[in-house]
Amino acid sequence: MKNKKGILYGLGVGPGDPELITLKAARVLNRVDIVFAAASTKKSYSLAISIAKPHIPDLTPIRMLRFPMTRDKNETQKAWKDHALTILKELEQGYNVAFITMGDPMTYSTYGYILKTIQTLAPHQPVISIPGITSYQASAACLNTPLVEGEESLLITSGAKGGERFRQLSVKPETVVFLKAYRNVKDITSALDEANRLENSVGVTNCGLPQQEIIRNIKELDNRPPEYWTIIIAGQKKENGTSEV
Repeated sequence: MKNKKGILYGLGVGPGDPELITLKAARVLNRVDIVFAAASTKKSYSLAISIAKPHIPDLTPIRMLRFPMTRDKNETQKAWKDHALTILKELEQGYNVAFITMGDPMTYSTYGYILKTIQTLAPHQPVISIPGITSYQASAACLNTPLVEGEESLLITSGAKGGERFRQLSVKPETVVFLKAYRNVKDITSALDEANRLENSVGVTNCGLPQQEIIRNIKELDNRPPEYWTIIIAGQKKENGTSEV
């Protein structure tokens, strides 16, 4: 058993392309004692683990933390606390631990809930969070299109409830990114159509993975089976008549 408390590293492994993991994240993965990753209660596969695996030594334990896919707050909060306690147990024994997540750990990430719970349960626990490349950054790069320029504004929003949040905006930013579009693509495309932004919007599925696809006509997504790794980047026509995406 080690003498001092270990460090918790929360790190993003990028959107999917194994080459888009940062040097710092790779270095930390190579030296921590334990790697944790989130998985649903329905399956054990973790894309984050498959991306990070080349940087994790063979003898380093990898432990999956199962999270229920539910909107029941009592159930999700119980999972956050149970998993936070599991991680704290290892940290208290002096082990350095990494919790890995897709994209960036501070952007719509399970790590954020674990972090807040640990900060509540153990306020003095050393934590280092390491940023990662997000899916919308990678998508903009694969489109060769700037997200914002000059004095323009960018909104990153969840598509988990469709396009309702976008509809509620009295002033809409020049560029809007919908993450977690998944099952709600049809309502998102309807909201964009209402705002006359449909033709200036692009969908990207499985960004950074071999099956990556760019969908220029996002209405095509309405009739497809839901794809978990779907984002939509919605621009607007500029004064010179060109489109932002």
